[in-house]
Amino acid sequence: MFSTIEEFEQAWKGHVEATRKIMSALNQESLEQSVADDHRTLGRMAWHIVTTIPEMMTKTGLTVKSVSADSPLPKTVAEIQNAYDEVTSELLQQVKENWKDEDLLVEDEMYGEKWKRGFTLSSLIVHEIHHRGQMTVLMRQAGLKVPGVFGPAKEEGSQYGMQEPAI
Repeated sequence: MFSTIEEFEQAWKGHVEATRKIMSALNQESLEQSVADDHRTLGRMAWHIVTTIPEMMTKTGLTVKSVSADSPLPKTVAEIQNAYDEVTSELLQQVKENWKDEDLLVEDEMYGEKWKRGFTLSSLIVHEIHHRGQMTVLMRQAGLKVPGVFGPAKEEGSQYGMQEPAI
């Protein structure tokens, strides 16, 4: 749980950059990749990351206008990437302009529970990490190169003097 806006800003910027790396590796064909017919496609998963930001944050009283929770899935990778850039920047701006550190202790109704805003911001980041990880599996299935986020990806290890992992 975040206790200061500064802590959130530092973490948010790093995780936004990590998600951008993943989204920048997508191509148009990969958006249709899914693990099974009755599961989200890679494009839908990326869009879910985007639309969860306004979905969660409007419950805290913040106004996020660039994307709404029910915005339809765009047709192109570029549209998803642009929407992600807009909504993540807008969220950070809204937090910095409308909340003070003590506001992170305010409780809001969230999914049938009361969550402190500092916890909501942490949960938003963890949610994004979770789906970013799922995206990397679908990316490999789609034949895409997965960029390293928390350390090098399999293909990047040799740049750091690492051997390919045993399989």
